[in-house]
Amino acid sequence: MLRKFRALFFLIPATVAFAQQPSPTPTKPKPPPEPPTTVSSVHVDGPYIALTFDDGPHEKLTPRLLDLLAQHHIHATFFVIGENVAQHPEILQRAVREGHEIGNHSWSHPNLAKMSDDAVRSQIKRTEEAIIGAIASRPVLLRPPYGSLTTRQKHFIHDDLGYEIILWDVDPLDWKEPGPNIVSSRILKETRPGSIVLSHDIHAQTIQAMPATLTELEAKGFKFVTVSELLKLRTPVPPPTPKPVGTPATTPSAPVAPSPNG
Repeated sequence: MLRKFRALFFLIPATVAFAQQPSPTPTKPKPPPEPPTTVSSVHVDGPYIALTFDDGPHEKLTPRLLDLLAQHHIHATFFVIGENVAQHPEILQRAVREGHEIGNHSWSHPNLAKMSDDAVRSQIKRTEEAIIGAIASRPVLLRPPYGSLTTRQKHFIHDDLGYEIILWDVDPLDWKEPGPNIVSSRILKETRPGSIVLSHDIHAQTIQAMPATLTELEAKGFKFVTVSELLKLRTPVPPPTPKPVGTPATTPSAPVAPSPNG
């Protein structure tokens, strides 16, 4: 009897303590993820790509590039520097007449992420005014120099200034001037449907790389559109296909010995 009493004596405080524990707080549902403020590539139903050229217009090289694009009936997107627009507005006017798109690439190509918000706004607005003065149309696309922006800057450029912020998924590093053949091979290797291809129309090697590059991209079946056209062709990414239940596991193949010439 005494043993039962002792057991009950120790059980009562434990029961009371357990009853006094706070009930778990219901977890709040996670908010849906915010839509991305930058675009590097898109999912498309078809072999569509966008060629983009930065840092121009260049007095001699950009007209050569426009000649080449016209021969191939290709429309591209030019992200231009405000200082260069002010010096060569006639090149922008020709580009627009021939069906190309003009985007904002800042006034003097600084790293915007290291600047104040007011300085960033000035870089963008001055370039916007120069473009409007040249072609009587406001740009709606912006590519930050070096692809560099803070999260806060991305939001006010998109939400307040009304720009789509465009990056890239194919970068041949042509600004390092590795040679026309390497520039071309990098673009051909990396380009996929929905790609945004980065190049610069201020480097002679880039222009030299374009004839073979455009011919090979056409041979692969790619179709060229401006960035705004590519965004309109964007389709939702399909969900992954579920694996069928009960599929027997495949037997791994025997390893292949490496080639001595690898």
